[in-house]
Amino acid sequence: MTIHIGAKTGEIAETVLMPGDPLRAKWAAETFLKDVKCVNETRGMLGFTGTWKGHRVSIQGSGMGMPSLSIYANELIRDYGAKTLIRIGSCGAMQESVGIRDVIVAMTASSMSTPSRGFFRELQFAPCADFGLLEGAVAAARAKGVNTHVGGIYSADVFYDERPDLNEQMTRHGVLAVEMEAAELYTVAARFGARALAVLTVSDHLLTHEALPADQRERSFGEMVEIALEAAFGDQAHD
Repeated sequence: MTIHIGAKTGEIAETVLMPGDPLRAKWAAETFLKDVKCVNETRGMLGFTGTWKGHRVSIQGSGMGMPSLSIYANELIRDYGAKTLIRIGSCGAMQESVGIRDVIVAMTASSMSTPSRGFFRELQFAPCADFGLLEGAVAAARAKGVNTHVGGIYSADVFYDERPDLNEQMTRHGVLAVEMEAAELYTVAARFGARALAVLTVSDHLLTHEALPADQRERSFGEMVEIALEAAFGDQAHD
């Protein structure tokens, strides 16, 4: 048990999926896992552990933004022995070639700052995904016929952005999408020698102003969860 996670020793699996929304964690656990048990309710940030094709998996809400995710990623790895952390969440597309409902597998994550910035001082650390997870996610997405993009994303400090000039430059430099957590997840995982990846569903578009209708979100997000699980276990999965 930690300050922010009420699970007992052994109740958290080595593989953890991390949606921002705790209710999405509940939905994903009840939809995709068997023998599900709620292992965390502290501060309403729900966490669950069950099995997927014979493998133990935890799904733990991270909250919104890098400071919140940093708390959970640190405690999951340091105190519960998590070795693989995969963010599953939504993002806003920043390229015309990226469409609503597409999946983005984040190779790198740029940011203005992260909670870990103080560790590096003058160094501009480049947070990146674990290649094995990334490769597995791309293969799983393609096998499902999901339109998938691989590349750099931007992890923002704020949701209500007031920097159209910065967005223009990121679009110019090929940044695929914006979200709020991956850069810190990749940095914390690197610090502790864990594997990390962000698999994201495009829910809205900064250029076209399209948005995924509410009634289509669960189906699209479900594909993302399956891709993340396949990436985590690959050929080890069995029925």
